[in-house]
Amino acid sequence: MVLAAIGFPAARWCFDRGWALDYGDAEAHLNIARRIVDSRTPGPEQLGTVWLPLPHILMIPFAMHRNWWQSGFAGVLPSVICFVFAGVFLFAAARRAYRSATAALAAVLIFAGNPNMLYLQSTPMTEPMFALTLAALLWTTLWFRDSQSVLPIFAAAAASNAASLTRYEGWFLIPFVALYLLWIGQRKWHAVLFGALATLAPLAWFAHNRYYFGNPLEFYNGPWSAIAIYHRYLAQGMKPYPGDHDWPEALLYYFAAAKLVVGWPALAIGAAGVIAAIWKRAWWPILLLTLVPAFYVWSMYSSGTPIFVPNLWPNSYYNTRYAIAMVPLVAFAGAALAAAMPKNLRLAGALALAAIPCVSWIVGNQASICWKESEVNSAARREWTRQAADFLVHNYRRGSGIICPFGDLTAALREAGIPLGEALHEGNTAEWLAETSRPELAMHEEWALVFAGDDASRAVQRADRRGNHYELRRRIIVKGAPVVEIYQRK
Repeated sequence: MVLAAIGFPAARWCFDRGWALDYGDAEAHLNIARRIVDSRTPGPEQLGTVWLPLPHILMIPFAMHRNWWQSGFAGVLPSVICFVFAGVFLFAAARRAYRSATAALAAVLIFAGNPNMLYLQSTPMTEPMFALTLAALLWTTLWFRDSQSVLPIFAAAAASNAASLTRYEGWFLIPFVALYLLWIGQRKWHAVLFGALATLAPLAWFAHNRYYFGNPLEFYNGPWSAIAIYHRYLAQGMKPYPGDHDWPEALLYYFAAAKLVVGWPALAIGAAGVIAAIWKRAWWPILLLTLVPAFYVWSMYSSGTPIFVPNLWPNSYYNTRYAIAMVPLVAFAGAALAAAMPKNLRLAGALALAAIPCVSWIVGNQASICWKESEVNSAARREWTRQAADFLVHNYRRGSGIICPFGDLTAALREAGIPLGEALHEGNTAEWLAETSRPELAMHEEWALVFAGDDASRAVQRADRRGNHYELRRRIIVKGAPVVEIYQRK
C-alpha cells in the first residue's frame, strides 16, 4: 500500500506533463506491444529481435485499448505495478536476510524514494520490470537457503526466466545463482534443476531469432544490434565510446552516472551498509545485486555499450539510466545499517536512513537525471512528431494506407490515432521487401511517412520516376533531427 501510494501519484504527475514517452525506447516498447496485435502481419514476429519480449507481452492487454495506446497510458500502468511488486519482493528479501521487518522497511523506502526510479516507473521502460524479477530472484534464493525444498527452486527458475526475458543482465546472473544454490544446497541436484530450468528463456530467444530471422544470434550481431550499430559508427570515423576496452574509464563513467542517479548521500549509506551486511553475513544478496552494475561495466568494456554523462566527454546524456541498477544494491545495503542498530532505535534509524537521500534531493533542488536525459534527447523528436501527427490528423483518410519505417516515425502514427495495421513497416517482411525493392510495381499505399534518404524514401523516389507518382506534401525540418517527409500518391 505504501509503494502504491508513492508510485501511482508519481506516475500520474509525469503522465499529466507528457513525460511518459520522452525516452525513444519507451515509445518503441509501447508500439512494439501494439503491433503484435495491430499489424498487417500480427503475431510473434512482431516481437522483433534486439529487445527481449516479456515487457512487450505484458503490455499487450493495455496497448490493445486504443485510447490508452494513443495517450501512452498503456505503457505506464504495467511499469507502476512492477515497481510496487519490486518493492514488495525487496522487502521480503531484506526481512529474510536481516531477520528484521524494520530493516526491510528501510530498504523499501530508500528504493522508492529515488526520483530516478520514480520517473522510470512512470514510463514504459524495462528497468522497473527487471527490478521486480531481480528482487524476486533474490527472495527465492534466500527462501531456498532456509527451506532446502524444491518449491523455491521452481520459483527461482521462474524469476530467472522472467529476468532473462526482460533484460540481458538476467542471462549473466544464471551461472552465479546456480553456483550459490550448489554451495548452500544439501541436495546438489537442486542446483542442477535450477540451471536446467533457468536456461529455457535464453534458449527460447535463440529459437525465436533462428526461426524468424535465420540467425540465432540476430539480437547480438544482426544489423540492428548494438554492436553492429557501433561498428558502423566507427567505420564512419566516430571516436570509440568511453570505456571501450578500458576498464578504468568504464568504471569512471559508470560511477559518474551512479553519482547522478543514486546521489552521494545514498551511495555513502550503501557503502557503509555493505560492510554492515557482510558483518551480518548477508554476503549473497550484496553479491547478487552487485552483479548487475558489474554487467554494465563489462558491457562498456567489451560490447560497445556507451554511457554519457554531462560532466565528462562528450558532455551529453545517453544511457545514464543504466546506473539505476545501483539503487536496489544501495537500498538493500542501507537496510543492514538499520538491522545493526539496537531494536529500540531501528524504526527511527530506518526512517532517518530513508530521509537523508530524499532531503538531499530536495535541498539540492535536483531534477531526476533520467528525466533530464529523456527530455534533452527527445526535444527535436517531440517537435517533428507533433508536426507530422498534426498534418496526418487533418489529411489522412482512414484505410488509405501508409508506408512508414518502424521506429521513431511510428510515434506520429500513434499521436494521429492511425492504426498500425494500416501502416507498412519492416516487420511486415515480405510486403516490405516487395514494395521497397520494386516500388513501381508493388507500392500501393496512398501515403508515405519517411526520413529523407532512408530505404522507404528512396523507394518513393524510384516509384515516382517510373510512373507511380508521389507528391511531397510536407517536409519537416527541425534542428538536430533528420528531415521528415510526407508524400501522397497522386
